[in-house]
Amino acid sequence: MEKYTVDGHSDLARDPENGSIVNVNKTEYNQYLARREVKSEKNQKVQNIEDELTNMKGDIDEIKLLLKELLNGPR
Repeated sequence: MEKYTVDGHSDLARDPENGSIVNVNKTEYNQYLARREVKSEKNQKVQNIEDELTNMKGDIDEIKLLLKELLNGPR
């Protein structure tokens, strides 16, 4: 399928079938994909840390309850 260049923008082309403008610069596209992957990995890392923190809070609450039961007897 032939695409038409956009005047003044060598990295852009117009698709004649639907009129959309697309970026035809493969290097720039690959850089975008790499940035998106890094961002996704960072988001996953943050989510894992948040999950671990939630689990640790639950563990601490359970430990506190057990310590209170040891000191005061079961309720």
